[in-house]
Amino acid sequence: MLRAIANYQFRTNIGNELIPSDVYVKVSKSTGKIREVLTNNRGLLLVLRASDYMFNLTKLSAIRLHKLLKPPKNRVIVVNEVSEFIREGRNVFARHVIAIDEDLRANDEVIVVNEDDELLGYGRLKLSPLETMFFTRGLAVLVRGGVKNGNG
Repeated sequence: MLRAIANYQFRTNIGNELIPSDVYVKVSKSTGKIREVLTNNRGLLLVLRASDYMFNLTKLSAIRLHKLLKPPKNRVIVVNEVSEFIREGRNVFARHVIAIDEDLRANDEVIVVNEDDELLGYGRLKLSPLETMFFTRGLAVLVRGGVKNGNG
């Protein structure tokens, strides 16, 4: 079921690679529903949102997605000048975006990369790809976390 959610959410057959067979699942005590997916060494891989049963990316899953998906899939590409700000966990504004995966939708979980395809961060896309490229002002990606050196 978790792999099927990943396949649906990321619009590609990635569930088997993203979620290995040796993961642990954390279940909510109050609802009895799955809340977190942990790696075999207890690192947080994915968080299942209770509101819509979709995944929130974590640092580990963003790194895996970056390795598994070829550009521009699931990526928001920003100018190199803002790389350090994004690595610190700062948000992405529309004026800094130079390219984006056209298959994305507003509120999708995305990875943020620079012009050299170095992983900078991960978060939630707040605008559609068309709006992101058209607007010169406003928040494009609400960054949940930065990735310091591009691979962890």
